[in-house]
Amino acid sequence: MKLKIKKEGKTKEFKLINSWADVTLENWLKLIEYQTGSKTEEAQKTIETLTTVPKDLIKQLELSDVVNILSKIAEFQKEQDSTLKRVIAIDGKKYGFHPDLDSITLGEWSDIETYVKDDIEKNLPELMAILYRPIIEQTEKGIYTIDAYDGKISIRAEEMKKMSAEQVQSALVFFYHFVSVLLLTFPLSLMQQQKETTTQ
Repeated sequence: MKLKIKKEGKTKEFKLINSWADVTLENWLKLIEYQTGSKTEEAQKTIETLTTVPKDLIKQLELSDVVNILSKIAEFQKEQDSTLKRVIAIDGKKYGFHPDLDSITLGEWSDIETYVKDDIEKNLPELMAILYRPIIEQTEKGIYTIDAYDGKISIRAEEMKKMSAEQVQSALVFFYHFVSVLLLTFPLSLMQQQKETTTQ
C-alpha cells in the first residue's frame, strides 16, 4: 500500500506491505530479533524492513507517523488468514505440508524435537523444511505425495525463508494442535498396550 509522508512542506510516497501475507519468513525472523532491542530501535528496524522509507528519513519521522505506520502493521498482523496452506509455491516450485502427520517418522519427529528445543524461533526455516516438502505427484482433486524425508534440509530451509509469515504461523498453529493431541494420546496408547500385554 502507499504511504504518504509530509516532510518540509512536500509529500513523498513510499510503499508499505499490503497485508501480513507480504511479510516473508526471513523478514519475520528479523522482526522477532528486533524485539530484543529498545522500543525505539524495534520501531525503526520494523519500518525499515516493511516499508521503502529510506533509513535516514525514518529517524526524521514524526512520532505520529511512526505510530500510524506501526498501527497499520499491527492491524495487518491481526487480520492475517490463519487457515493452513497445505500447498505453497516458492519460485514456481510446489511444496506440500506433510499430508499425514499420523504417519510422521521417528527421524522427522526427532529433528523437529531438536529444532524446537534448540530455539524454535531461530529454527523456523528448518521446521518448515521438515513439514513442507516438494510435491512429487498431485491429483486434480488436490491429493498429493511429497518427497520422503532424508534429513537433508539445509538447502530447502533457505528456500523456506521466502514463505510468508502468515503461512508459517498457520502451519505452526496446526502442528501445535496436532502435537498437543499426540502427546495426550501417546501415553494412553502405551498404557493400553501395557494393559493388553499384562492381561494376556
